[in-house]
Amino acid sequence: MRGPMVTTIALVVSFALPAVAPADLTPAASRKTAPDFTLTDRKGAPVKLSAYKGRVVLLDFWATWCTGCKVEIPWYVEFQSKYKKNGLSALGVSMDDDGWKSVKPFLQQHKINYPTVIGNWDMGDRFGFSSMPATLLIDRDGRIADLHVGMVDKAAFENEIQTLLKERAKSAAN
Repeated sequence: MRGPMVTTIALVVSFALPAVAPADLTPAASRKTAPDFTLTDRKGAPVKLSAYKGRVVLLDFWATWCTGCKVEIPWYVEFQSKYKKNGLSALGVSMDDDGWKSVKPFLQQHKINYPTVIGNWDMGDRFGFSSMPATLLIDRDGRIADLHVGMVDKAAFENEIQTLLKERAKSAAN
């Protein structure tokens, strides 16, 4: 008798709980400003992080040799396509030691629809990570809302993006 009752309760509770965990974002009042940088893209054009203020930024630190990174990049391409008009900008920072030598062929092989630049491990220190993949979500005010080290959960990460896209920038609210 006890087994069926427990199963029924578990089934009812599973339908009552949300399918995706709530966003695990740093509360807006506690967020720190993202360190700014200017790096060049594959065409030599400067890409400055602070120029994205007013948009939600998905900042992905990756490398061509990183297996988890290769899994996540198609998700970020999808998010860029899906949410660009709502204010999302994805930005990739390759951490490959040989720079464009590895990255240019990778970019030619994969259809990445957002800017990519070459970074270095000092950036890991500045942004708070020492392994990859490492992906940050930066709010419209240029503050770090979340840092994921290791592979993200795609659905939960998309939920965080949606939550941030609904937030207004402080500068726009004043």
